[in-house]
Amino acid sequence: MRLLIRNIDCLVSCDAQDNVYRGVDLLAEDGIIRAIAPGLDAQADEILDGAHMLCYPGLVNTHHHLYQQFSRNLPQVQNMELFDWLKTLYEIWKNLDREIVYWSTLSGLCELLRHGCTTCFDHHYVFPAGCGDLIGAQFEAAELLGIRMHASRGSMDLSVKDGGLPPDSVVQPVDEILADSVRLIETWHDPAFGSMRQLALAPCSPFSVSADLLRQSAQLARQYGVRLHTHLCETKDEERYTLERFGLRPLAYMQTLGWIGPDVWYAHGIHFTTDELRLLAQTGTGVCHCPASNMKLSSGVARVGDMLRMGVPVGLGVDGSASNDGSSLMEELRTAYLLHRLTAGAQAPSGYDMLKIASCGGARLLGRRDIGFLAPGMCCDLFLIDSRRPELVGALYDPKAVLATVGVRGPVDTTVVAGRVVVRGGHLAAMDEQALSARAQAACSRYLARGTAGRLFKSKDESL
Repeated sequence: MRLLIRNIDCLVSCDAQDNVYRGVDLLAEDGIIRAIAPGLDAQADEILDGAHMLCYPGLVNTHHHLYQQFSRNLPQVQNMELFDWLKTLYEIWKNLDREIVYWSTLSGLCELLRHGCTTCFDHHYVFPAGCGDLIGAQFEAAELLGIRMHASRGSMDLSVKDGGLPPDSVVQPVDEILADSVRLIETWHDPAFGSMRQLALAPCSPFSVSADLLRQSAQLARQYGVRLHTHLCETKDEERYTLERFGLRPLAYMQTLGWIGPDVWYAHGIHFTTDELRLLAQTGTGVCHCPASNMKLSSGVARVGDMLRMGVPVGLGVDGSASNDGSSLMEELRTAYLLHRLTAGAQAPSGYDMLKIASCGGARLLGRRDIGFLAPGMCCDLFLIDSRRPELVGALYDPKAVLATVGVRGPVDTTVVAGRVVVRGGHLAAMDEQALSARAQAACSRYLARGTAGRLFKSKDESL
């Protein structure tokens, strides 16, 4: 399969040299970029017109909870902070099953693809008894749409009775979690160049997971060569929890359990001290920045500018749809830029810094050397935006920064993953979006009507 994009008006590569190309063609074969140059003389199975188009590397989402797509904008939790918010929403999430995870994943990935995201890491950690093959459902949805998927075998083994937050029905014994982790790694993880599916081990958080599970997960991940992920330093409540229980700040506690190094990345990282940031930089331990979620849950502002200056690996994440109320990494990019301009002034990351965090920064967190920037030999993951959009009039003097400073309203024009067009004219190429939405909404309504969730969250204006 050969793809040729002719006469691209402006290609922002996000490579190490920060190359920006004007009036070039891009040729990809079997999902790999073969050439970027003007006037390429090549035959192709598909030819796209790049005239007037801005071309960027596909965005890389490094933290999401796609199952939360079906618990968004619920009035009862809109003004809660993290711990109360979690305890309330577990009454919904304990009813998850394979059907719900499949349709919530499809609808969330649809939004990501339509807004230029080509790789998604999803942190799934809620496995109710008898729920079915949830991770298999996610990979099935991702394959249908054509997005690169990094899923996780998340986990929780501390319920309310053990001093944790989740109900008994969504926690599992350590041995059961580890056995299923092995099964999923052996079934799904593909470490090859250009891989479309990979797996990470991702216990939920220090306040819902035992030290034993954290320690054994780290050992198992390194045995199989997969990455490690969890939430850390998201709130002051979490900090108080680890200080009271273990006499250690969250990062020091995780370090005692083997959770530090270039194969580890944390979500949020809001409340790291300067010394802790130095340790992250020295060890190559990464942080996924989730600005919209951090703002909605009043968790705080991560020190992203300091992280970049110190050399901490940083990526960008949507976080759970219920703490973001959306699944657009493009929107997250601009939100991050504006948040740090407000709080850090002249020391804030630039618009282009934010684009690189969302592309090559995310690829680094996921351990990928084949995605994140555009160059010959890299995977052909990219998106195109028509520069003639009304919202971009008078705004194209710095194409490297425009996605963060001005932003893009609505979907991108084209998204390409592994050299295949997956979004064409702003719409999914592989599915009827209206049919997807109708079936997903029906599944969502059935889900929210179940058990205690139905009593807690039934709207006065709409029967669930």
